[in-house]
Amino acid sequence: MYQSTNNYLYRFSERCNSIVCQERYALRRCCRPQESRRASCLAGVLLLILTGHPILAQEKSPEPVKGVNGNVAALTQGQPQTPAPARRSITLSDAVSLTARLRPNPQISVGSSGLPLNFTGPFISQQTFTYGVSQTLEMGGKRRKRIDAANANSDLAQGQFQMVVWQLTNDLKKKFYAVLLAEALLKLSTENQKTFAETIKHTTELFEAGEISGLDLTRLEVEKLKFDTDVANSERDYELALRDLRVTLGGDYRAMNIEVAGAVDYFQSYDFSFTELRDKALAARPDLKAAQLSERAADASIRLQDAQRIPDLTLSSGVNQVPQGTSNYNLGVGITLPVFDRNQGERAKALIEKKKAQNQQQLITNQVLSDVDKAFIAFEIQKRRVELYRTGVLSKVNEIQNLTEFSLKAGESSTLELLDAIRTRRETLASFYQTLFDYQVSLLDLELATATPLQK
Repeated sequence: MYQSTNNYLYRFSERCNSIVCQERYALRRCCRPQESRRASCLAGVLLLILTGHPILAQEKSPEPVKGVNGNVAALTQGQPQTPAPARRSITLSDAVSLTARLRPNPQISVGSSGLPLNFTGPFISQQTFTYGVSQTLEMGGKRRKRIDAANANSDLAQGQFQMVVWQLTNDLKKKFYAVLLAEALLKLSTENQKTFAETIKHTTELFEAGEISGLDLTRLEVEKLKFDTDVANSERDYELALRDLRVTLGGDYRAMNIEVAGAVDYFQSYDFSFTELRDKALAARPDLKAAQLSERAADASIRLQDAQRIPDLTLSSGVNQVPQGTSNYNLGVGITLPVFDRNQGERAKALIEKKKAQNQQQLITNQVLSDVDKAFIAFEIQKRRVELYRTGVLSKVNEIQNLTEFSLKAGESSTLELLDAIRTRRETLASFYQTLFDYQVSLLDLELATATPLQK
């Protein structure tokens, strides 16, 4: 790197000697004083010293960043280029930290003074060429505090992303159970349609044998429309629920061909305590974590803005080159006097952001406790509803329909009684499936409120 910089300074010096002195002022290089050449060389040395240290400090940072191509260092050292290695990933934190740790760039200045206003007379004897370089040194630990603030904001962005993932995952589970419910209702309506078709067939045989009147057969044929409509509605609900699941899964919607595995009538009882669920929620809720990270980011911003009021030092060095006189060096130190602007506005803004984050954190904490309380009560109620159906009512409605079918074939009951038994069984099973679905949704709501997987 030093070699490449020296080459550049040499070319720059040659350009100044040839263009400025020969073409513009018609002065031969050999006539220039020896001091001018020494001043040019010393200017290059000063430029190299002042710019080399900050550049190396940034290239050889003690905090390595993942994913940075190592070929860059080889190129700056003049080594032959090697084949580029495989690309490596860089995280959001790496990218933010890389930007935040950068130091202020050095400044190079080249100027000329002593030009006469009328552009007449001996120009070269009046002119002075100035070459200088300056570097700003950040005071008050600004660089470290800037890195801390950048890392805090990066963590906050990741926490907000986790909130979205947490909500989308819960929504996906609910849509999965919605497909299971629609599938169970479709199977139930199809089963009822098949049972009713067998009843019509048996009734037609009795009518043809002259054992019943045509009124009963006509009444069954009218009722068949209701069973067919029930099947059509169930097919519609199933297809819509399946497509909602496909949209939530992402990917190519049109090419996705899936079906759900499992059954809605699967039931597993859970026993939870409110205290345990509350503690899990306070420890795992992504929105609460994001609020806490927001306060940490506000604290980091306050420290950074407080440091910004401390003025920075600017060190400068250069050469005043006089073609027909005595060249000299110049050194300088500059500092901004914080008389009026002491970064009052940004400091006040950072304090307000912290108060806002604290209020938001308290609000979300109360919301978390409320969500857990309501979800827990709803879950316990849905659990009791499921237990009511599991006391034997399901086996009773199945038994009633089977006995009514047998009695109809034996001539001991009417078709109206069979229709009533089928409707009762269908409504009871549909209500049971809906209760199981509500139970699973209440369990998912409890998972949503606690941000913790609760299903085994």
